[in-house]
Amino acid sequence: MNNGRKKFSVSQFTSRMQQEQMGQERVKSQYPEGEQPDSEQFERLADEIRSSLSAPRGLNDEQRRQYSETLNRAVLGFAQERNQMLAIIEDRLQRMRMHSIAGHAGPFASLAEALFAEVIGLNVLELVLADKEGLEEIQVVGTSIYEIREGEALPSRYSFEHQKDVERIQQNLVLYNNDRINPRKRWAEVMLRDGSRVTMTGFGFTAVPTLTIRFYTVRSFRLQSLAEQPYRTLDARMVDMLQAVLAARFNIVIIGPTNSGKTNLMKALIAELPDNERLITIENRFEMMLGRDFPSKNIIEYETSEDDPAHASSQAFKLALRQSPKRIIHAEIRDDDANIYVRACTRGHSGSMTTVHANRLEDVPEAITDMCMLDGRALNPERLVKRITEYVTEIGIEMRLWKGRRIISRISELHWHGGEVAVADWAWFDESSEEWSVTDSPSNKFGARMKRSGWSL
Repeated sequence: MNNGRKKFSVSQFTSRMQQEQMGQERVKSQYPEGEQPDSEQFERLADEIRSSLSAPRGLNDEQRRQYSETLNRAVLGFAQERNQMLAIIEDRLQRMRMHSIAGHAGPFASLAEALFAEVIGLNVLELVLADKEGLEEIQVVGTSIYEIREGEALPSRYSFEHQKDVERIQQNLVLYNNDRINPRKRWAEVMLRDGSRVTMTGFGFTAVPTLTIRFYTVRSFRLQSLAEQPYRTLDARMVDMLQAVLAARFNIVIIGPTNSGKTNLMKALIAELPDNERLITIENRFEMMLGRDFPSKNIIEYETSEDDPAHASSQAFKLALRQSPKRIIHAEIRDDDANIYVRACTRGHSGSMTTVHANRLEDVPEAITDMCMLDGRALNPERLVKRITEYVTEIGIEMRLWKGRRIISRISELHWHGGEVAVADWAWFDESSEEWSVTDSPSNKFGARMKRSGWSL
């Protein structure tokens, strides 16, 4: 029974809830006091529906994977998948001949919608997702919520009432992803094929349960697009410069803090390359989605797992080097694979790209050297720094967030001079003028390679 309430769809539910809660500091229970349904019966039914939804569906692995993906997208607020899951719940209730529970009330027009909110819905995050335009990331810490828009984290007007609501969402996400988060494994990650990613922690691994939902927001990948509004990541002169860097097959390293646009820039650089040029990417998690976004390009994508030696990054590199790559795109150099990436760059695989965690471009060669030394090989540190500077980190790009924009703050050449790393800036961002300055005199060695590729100031 719906007690005379007007029926509305799942997508309308979010809008209606937002209207009802407008102006409130916190979102309270979805049911008015005194109108709680038979909680024990409702919880038993919710557990049964949750188990039914989590059971594998499909005749083969691909169909089962697609179903799991649909469940995850429904939990994260994608409208089409939510309607699919609501229809499955309604069908399940019809077959059970279960149409209502005594005392059922609240904003839900049906028992199916109430169960959907419990088993799949995101509680108060539904209201955050109702304004998804420009939403890059949601950060949940305990009951607090922060929204990332234009690179800036702001406290949300909404918050959870109880930490147990966050934990319920965590359990739904991992259950539908064939994973777990519990006292023995106190973290989990869910990655969707569109690039959206959920990282969650709990059970004492962090002081309070956390959820970080990072949405895939890139819509354009050409360098020229990044030079225009609303991005303004670089200017037109730098577009020409980077196109010449690619044509000259310099090895590139990109640094910058989290969410500063490193992946977006790397994809924009890859977009400039010829479609027939064989590229091999190595990532810890599929994040660049090159095969999906550039279906005409000759790309092999590896996703590695350091927990599985047979599929670790070192194994991926070994296979990649046998697959005739023209360039190797390594999402991020880590300790275990630093040596093999260095060997690849110094043995003829020019034009490769990677990212490194470092504060300044001047620190990058030594940071990579430190990672290479961790495997216990008897290497000469100074000789290794020199080799990395000359062959691995030829061009450095430094990125950062500035007034809500992701910008390239420096493009530089790295070379070995006088027994140490030397960095010469080709382009740099001037905060006072809010514009970039571009040099007219790269070094003779680098300038000659650039000119051969067709670049001129």
